[in-house]
Amino acid sequence: MTSESVQPVSGPSRRTVVAAVGAAGLAVALTACGSEDEPSTGSALAKTSDIPEGGGKVFSDEKVVVSQPTAGDYKAFSTICTHQNCPMTDLKEDTLSCACHGSQFSVLDGSVKKGPATQALAAKEISVSGDSITLA
Repeated sequence: MTSESVQPVSGPSRRTVVAAVGAAGLAVALTACGSEDEPSTGSALAKTSDIPEGGGKVFSDEKVVVSQPTAGDYKAFSTICTHQNCPMTDLKEDTLSCACHGSQFSVLDGSVKKGPATQALAAKEISVSGDSITLA
């Protein structure tokens, strides 16, 4: 038998491990900020011809509905229900309905048509340039 001396293998220090984990966590947090939770801005949502007069169109990814109350007048509102923050996609003519608790909103002015919601939809800023509608 040979007698070899066993040397302990040293790994990274506790300080190095904590710093690496902290840096990784910060990177994940910064990557998540504004990624899918925030609507994208500056890119065209639709052509003006895509939005029916007296109605609207839901853009689920951007969490916005764009409407045309009267010819050439475009408005946009959040599609997050003001009752309990449920996302809404059910649009029939000029009424956006919440599947969670049944609230209904006018996409023409954002007002509550039927509760339990009591607050109107949040207005969103859009710009119309030529035939292009862009979320500001």
